[in-house]
Amino acid sequence: MRHNDFVRQGYKSNNNVTYSCKYHVVWCPKYRRKVLVGTIAERLKEIIGVVAEETDSEVIELEVMPDHVHLLCEVDPQFGITKFIRLCKGRSSRLLRQEFPTLKTRLPTLWTNSVFISTVGGAPLSVVKQYIEQQKRSEPRNPRNG
Repeated sequence: MRHNDFVRQGYKSNNNVTYSCKYHVVWCPKYRRKVLVGTIAERLKEIIGVVAEETDSEVIELEVMPDHVHLLCEVDPQFGITKFIRLCKGRSSRLLRQEFPTLKTRLPTLWTNSVFISTVGGAPLSVVKQYIEQQKRSEPRNPRNG
């Protein structure tokens, strides 16, 4: 399969990797405080969108709940999902605490250190496992190697 075939099928590409790396990510404010409401929630969405744009990542879906964030995104594997989330959390913590001083009085830091990350999309694990197992059996035999 050629590079353009992968891109037409919805894969992304950088200079040397063609990929489809989608993640479901969840993180919470410190003490799971219900502070992500109203203009704070809207501003958080803007900040995450800017970070995604700067890192050539894609926000597929984003929902900000009062006490946690759900993000479905696609990130270049060479950049890395943990680096992307660290940027989102770091920048949003700094900017939101500057722009909304009440956050400083309610929380020592905006976010917990924890995050949930799960890959999503693509073929089910069992299908990929079966495909890999069948590769050896379907490989043409080389008469010299037996």
